[in-house]
Parts: sequence; C-alpha cells; structure tokens
Amino acid sequence: MAELTYKQQIVEAAAALKERLGGRQPSIGLILGSGLGDLADHVENAVKISYDEVPHFPVSTVEGHAGQFVVGTLEGKTVIVMQGRFHYYEGYSMKKVVFPVYVMKQLGIGTLVITNAAGGMNRAFQAGDLMLISDHLNLTGDNPLIGPNDSELGVRFPDMSEAYSREYRELAKRIAGELGTEGGEPIRLQEGVYSGITGPTYMTPSELNMLARVGGDAVGMSTVGEVIAARHAGLKVLGISCITDMAIGDELEPLTHEQVVAVANRTKPKFISLVRRFVREVTV
Repeated sequence: MAELTYKQQIVEAAAALKERLGGRQPSIGLILGSGLGDLADHVENAVKISYDEVPHFPVSTVEGHAGQFVVGTLEGKTVIVMQGRFHYYEGYSMKKVVFPVYVMKQLGIGTLVITNAAGGMNRAFQAGDLMLISDHLNLTGDNPLIGPNDSELGVRFPDMSEAYSREYRELAKRIAGELGTEGGEPIRLQEGVYSGITGPTYMTPSELNMLARVGGDAVGMSTVGEVIAARHAGLKVLGISCITDMAIGDELEPLTHEQVVAVANRTKPKFISLVRRFVREVTV
C-alpha cells in the first residue's frame, strides 16, 4: 500500500476530528504554550480530543503541555485550541511540528493565535510582561516548506512581509489599554521580534548577546515554524510571548523549565483576559 502524501494525512486527521465536533466549524485556532494551557478551561461546551486519538499526529512530550485539542465556544466564537504543541527539539521533523496548523486550516479556521513562553532580551522588558510578536528571526536552520510544494496547501514562495498581522496587533494593543482603564489588572504589553531557536538547551551568554545585537527582543524554542506554515496556508496570525525570564547575556542566571512555567502561571490572568477579549472582538 502506497504511503499517504502529506496532504492526504492532513485530510485524514481533519476528517477524524470533524467526526467528533457535532457539526461545529471552528473559525479561530489557538496554540497555547508552556504554562498557558489553562485558557482552554474557559471554552464552553467543550469537546476534548487527545492528540493520540488523531491519525498521523505526534505526541507532545513536554511538561506543562496537556497534549489535546479543545473545541467549543469562547466569547461567542467557535474555537479549536491546542493545549500543548510539538517542538523540533523533541526529534520531530519541522513538517511534523507544523502538521496541526494545516489540519486546523482544513477544519475551516482563518485566524490563528500563537502563544509561547520566551526569554526577554530587551532590557526594557521584565519577567511577567506580555510581548506582541511583530516579526521573527528563524534561527532553527530549517523551514517546514523545504521539499516539494503542494499547491493545494499554499504557494511555493509565501510572502512573509507581514507574518504577524498588523491589524491584529493594533487590536490587541487597544484591548490591553482598555482592560487597564476598566478596572482590570494593567497589562504591560510590549512589542518586539521573536528569535526562534531549536533548543532544548537554553542559550549561552555569548549567544544571547549575538541575538540581541542582530535585532531579537525575545528568544524561544517554538512558534516560527508554525507561523511559516500558517502564512503558507493563508491564515492571519496574532503572536503573543509571555516573558518568563530575562535572558540578557551579561547578566544571565541559571534557569529551569519549572521556573519558566511558574512565571507563565502567574501571568495567566492577564494573558487570558487579553486573548478572550481579542477573540470576542476580532472579525473572522
């Protein structure tokens, strides 16, 4: 029996998910990073589907990632939430890492909200800030689009001049300002360039100094491949980093994954408020 093509695998995975959704068609996808998965608990009338129940899916092996889809209603819109993601450093190919993005597109989404935990390299930031991603540096040495292109998934040479929607960023900034004036917790919403690395090691002081000099404001081990795939698929993207630690080369201190998750957990209330309001107000 011939091996299925990438597109055929996407179609099979989406069909298996669709059978579980009772006719609901999500319009917004959300990928939740380390320590941020609790947003999925706010989804109403939720259907939860473990990744190991979906054909051709890998399994998330990272602590703090639940490893399931949650589909239901959030702020009046039908959403599909990835509670945990896949990473290049887990040993998966970049095509496998971004596979869920194409599956969500096949299910009907047009908007993708991508979140992550990241180290802050900009000295104006502080741990606990949220950063809108304005652009990224792909420092993984790989690209999910390398190899034959399937024109049914997207064009051979996708434009990346606005990988992160300017319209969505402006909406998020307005919402952050309004939440602070409405009596909620003020949100320190930064904006900057995300440097995507492979991991799983945290970076050395010299590596961080280099990244800061070439224009990086934050650094992390995800997101870049997913955004490339999203733009290839024609999705509009909002990217948000939770700055969990300060990764300044000259002042670097030892760091553990547990510390990253702990800061993300403390940041969750304002993160959830921002994303929920964005989902409510965004036009899809």
